[in-house]
Amino acid sequence: MSVSGLSLTRLPVSISGFLQLASLLGLLLFLFKAAQLYLRRQWLLKAFQQFPSTPSHWLFGHKIQKDLELQQILSWVEKFPSAFPRWLWGSKAHVIIYDPDYMKVILGRSDPKASGTYRFLAPWIGYGLLLLNEQTWFQHRRMLTPAFHYDILKPYVGIVADSVRVMLDKWEKLIVKDSSVEIFQHISMMTLDSIMKCAFSYQGNVQLDRPSDQRKEGSAAERERAGEDQEEEALGFPGHPPVCQIFPGPAFCSRWPHFRDHLDQMPYTTMCIKEALRIYPPVPVVVRDLKTPVTFPDGRSLPKGIIVTLSFYGLHHNSKVWPNPEVYDPLRFAPDSSRHSHSFLPFSGGAR
Repeated sequence: MSVSGLSLTRLPVSISGFLQLASLLGLLLFLFKAAQLYLRRQWLLKAFQQFPSTPSHWLFGHKIQKDLELQQILSWVEKFPSAFPRWLWGSKAHVIIYDPDYMKVILGRSDPKASGTYRFLAPWIGYGLLLLNEQTWFQHRRMLTPAFHYDILKPYVGIVADSVRVMLDKWEKLIVKDSSVEIFQHISMMTLDSIMKCAFSYQGNVQLDRPSDQRKEGSAAERERAGEDQEEEALGFPGHPPVCQIFPGPAFCSRWPHFRDHLDQMPYTTMCIKEALRIYPPVPVVVRDLKTPVTFPDGRSLPKGIIVTLSFYGLHHNSKVWPNPEVYDPLRFAPDSSRHSHSFLPFSGGAR
């Protein structure tokens, strides 16, 4: 037999041996990875012993119907106190917290952001304040501080005031045409109140009083009554009716006198804004990677290496923290109200 013939017969044997070796290595790698995931899952199960949760699939974790994630989280918030583990798949899980005491503990630490969770955002928004950590974050935040100064808002006061004046003019014409003012039944009275106060009472920069040449002369009693009318219509521009005339009814008018004496401080505007931020926080969650073990005030603890998700949406809709959380009620933030220092976190808090 020729040398070339021997080479051709040995070639299939070599390929077969290579395939067998590759298959063996692939099997060993698979078993190693499976053992690694199994051990990781067992470690997580042990770490989560103190935190009850609903049953989950060993591979697919907690399956949530599409577009119903927030509703599902709220159901867990009601069922489990303070926190619960959510399994994503296999050995991938994190602990979701929504208790103010838990928030205070985590935000008081310097745990970094979980890089794997935020990495997909980098191609879209780059590594700015949202994705940066520790010293780099502080440097960037320091550079941006002047942009957050209150003086930045002052040039816009006139624009807002002009816009509201146009709105009031149009509404007054509609009132003249339709005395039943049915068109206003679908307008949020609190929102209107907030817009007007924001436009007309920002640090006293906009004059709320009627011009002196428009005031009528009269007796002392009439002047006193005119002063009361002027105070009552402090939200409107000259020539516009008092707000309680436009929006009759006890629901609005019973609340308004409590706040009208403090327009220069804009308390009710602030309350409306805060309540809106409570229901729909701009930052619904942040994620932290525990670099050291942590023990919470109730005695439960988590080891190093656990991913913790701070659900501000869950916190703001936690009925144990905010009674009737789905109801829009600015009075929750009244100046004399008291609440936990970490019960309201629309933009997160603590170290970034």
